[in-house]
Amino acid sequence: MKKILTLVCASVIFFLSACSHEEDVKNDYMFEEYKKGDKIVLKNINGGATKTLIRTDKGFVVKGEENKVLMIDFFGTFCTPCKEEALNLSNLWRNNSDKLIIIGLTHFEDVSDDAVKKFANDYGAYYFLSNSSQNDRIIAQILKDINYQSMEQLPFKVVMKNGNYQNLSDYWNNNTPVNFYLGKIPTQIIQDDLNRIYKEK
Repeated sequence: MKKILTLVCASVIFFLSACSHEEDVKNDYMFEEYKKGDKIVLKNINGGATKTLIRTDKGFVVKGEENKVLMIDFFGTFCTPCKEEALNLSNLWRNNSDKLIIIGLTHFEDVSDDAVKKFANDYGAYYFLSNSSQNDRIIAQILKDINYQSMEQLPFKVVMKNGNYQNLSDYWNNNTPVNFYLGKIPTQIIQDDLNRIYKEK
């Protein structure tokens, strides 16, 4: 009985810490895949310079910042956990800015740049935020790259180093290695993973 209650509580907590989407991800992704060397220019709704994603064999790097670790965060301005973790992500980026890039991609919504800027101002999301029409294609490519087969939920993050997806701690499953973060994850777990990733060759 205790085990059942624990599982139920964990399920409820997880549901409350992620915004889900009703469509399951299928094997037959309907999008044009990126080819190695393809470049995607993204505008930051927070202002400043654009960033150019370059497709590698197995992922992406940022042009001119290939030596940095890249975190891509799928988020929605409607998503409560995304709002709750925005300031923490800003602080994470500031504390690691010499080694880390965070790019947030709007997902599951069609909103104006002004709406995304309001989200940034209201919740302290001061890292790079893209509201590009290319976001969904980038996300579809990432989900295919990592062979993600479950229901999409926000927030959702992947981390790449040298254009390769990194193993991350699954907060919802005893920190076993996975290649994504699903839902709102404690910042210290992300920082611990980043510290390990920085050291690995």
